[in-house]
Amino acid sequence: MIAELEQWIVEADIGSMQLAMDNGWLSSEQLTQTYMNRIQKYDGKLRSVLELNPDALDIARELDEERGKKGSRGRLHGIPILLKDNIATKDRMHTSAGALALANSFAAADAPLAGQLRLAGAVLLGKTNMTEWANFMASGMWSGYSARGGQTLNPYGAVDLFVGGSSSGSAAAVAANLAAAAIGTETDSSIIEPASQNMVVGIKPTVGLHSRTGIIPISHRQDTAGPIARTVTDAAILLGALTAIDTGDKAMLKGDRTPIRDYTPYLDATYLKQARIGVPRFYYRLLDEERLAIMEQAIAQLKHQGATIIDNVMLPCQNAEWDHNLLAIEFKQGVNDYLSTLPVTSDVSVRNLQDVITFNNNHAADALKYGQDVLEWSESMTLSVDDPAYLASAARTEELARERGIDYALKEHQLDALLLPAMHDEQDPAAKAGYPLITVPAGWSENGCSHPNGFSTRGPFGIAFAGTAYSEPTLIRLAYGFEQATKRRFPPDLD
Repeated sequence: MIAELEQWIVEADIGSMQLAMDNGWLSSEQLTQTYMNRIQKYDGKLRSVLELNPDALDIARELDEERGKKGSRGRLHGIPILLKDNIATKDRMHTSAGALALANSFAAADAPLAGQLRLAGAVLLGKTNMTEWANFMASGMWSGYSARGGQTLNPYGAVDLFVGGSSSGSAAAVAANLAAAAIGTETDSSIIEPASQNMVVGIKPTVGLHSRTGIIPISHRQDTAGPIARTVTDAAILLGALTAIDTGDKAMLKGDRTPIRDYTPYLDATYLKQARIGVPRFYYRLLDEERLAIMEQAIAQLKHQGATIIDNVMLPCQNAEWDHNLLAIEFKQGVNDYLSTLPVTSDVSVRNLQDVITFNNNHAADALKYGQDVLEWSESMTLSVDDPAYLASAARTEELARERGIDYALKEHQLDALLLPAMHDEQDPAAKAGYPLITVPAGWSENGCSHPNGFSTRGPFGIAFAGTAYSEPTLIRLAYGFEQATKRRFPPDLD
C-alpha cells in the first residue's frame, strides 16, 4: 500500500484525493504522511519547505474521524496544503518571512486566510521557504534565498535553473509533488513568476478578494495572497475557499468587491471560442528567441481553439516611470505596524524596521549574505502613507495602471483579457492596479539566456492572462481552456 500510494500521489489532483478518501481507499493521515515522506526524501536538496507542522498528522487523524462520523466538509477536507512563511498561523509553526530576526517568532493568531483553510478542512502541512522579506531586503538577493532557509532550487534542473520569487518554495514544492497545493503571496510577480518557472498554475487575485491580515506586508495597495497548484482546477478550488470577508482588511470593504465561494463552474474549456484576447507586444520586447517562440505558439493555439486575437495592443502607461518610493514608504509603515503587534518574548527582540536592520548588522555573517540595502532604503523614507505627496503619487500610479493601462486596453478593443509572458517586469500594470493574473504552463526553453543574478532562464515557461478587477472567473475560463488544449505540464524527475 505504501509503495502504491507513493507512486499514485505524483500528479494526483484534489478531486482524485477526495474520491479516494470518500471511497475508503485513502485516509488524510496516509496522504499527509506520504507527503511528509516525500519532503524528507527530496527536499534536503530543494529547500522548498522551511518546516513541517508538528501537529499535521494529528489534524489529519481528527479530520478522518470527522469524515467518518459527519461526512466531508467539502473539496479541501483532509487535503495537505503548504503556506508561505510570511502567513501567520497560531500553531507550533513559526512565521518569519525567512528572516533570522523572526526565526523564533510564533504568531498569536491565525491569519484569517489560514483560518479559512482550517475551516474548509485543509491540513496545514508546513511553511515554505521564500525570498527573504518577500524580496524587499537586498537588490542583489537571489530569488528563493532566505537566511533562515537557504537557497530554494528549481526541481526541474541544475542549481543554475531560475526558481523565481518570492513565493519560490510554494511553487517548487507543488511542482515537486510535496503537497497537494500551496499558498503564495504577491506584491509584484511573486506568485506568477515562480509558478511559471516551476511549471505550475498560479493565481494572483484582485487586491481585496482575499484577506491580508496576519501576512507580513510590503504594500497595502498591491499585496495579496493566492493559490499555487498543478492544475487550473485545483487552483480554482483553493481560490474559492479563501474569499470570506475580513472586516479588518480595508481592501475587502470596497463596494465593487465581488467574492465567489466556488470558482469551479468557470472551468469551461469552450469559452475560448468566444474570447477576445489582446497581445500587448511592448511587454514581449525583452523575450529571448525561445520564449518568444513559446508565446507565439500559445497565440496560435488560442486561435486554433477559436479565440479572437487582437495583436499589438497598446497601453498608454507602457512607457510610464513608476514611483518606486511608494513601496519603500508602504513597507516601512506596514512592517513597523506588524512587528509592533508581535507577542513580547525573549526570543524575538525586533519591534520595528530599524530593529531588524540592527539585528542583521549584529549577525552579519549569517544574516547578510546579500546585504540589506533595500531595507535601509525603506527605513530612510520620511514620508508616511498619510502624507499628501504620497497620496498624490499613489493616485497617479493607480490611474496610470487602470484607466491608462489595463482598463483602457480592455475597453478600447472589447477584450476579455491581455496575454502576457509570465515574467517579472511584464506584470507591472497588473501589480500597480491591484488587478488579477493567472499563469499556466506553456512550454520549455531548452537553452534560455543568462539572468542578471547568475541563474539561467532555460526551463519551464508560462503564459499569463491579465484582466480587470474581480475578473477571476474569466481568467479561469481562459487558462482552463488553454490548459486542456495543450497539457504542457509534466512532473520533474527527482530521482
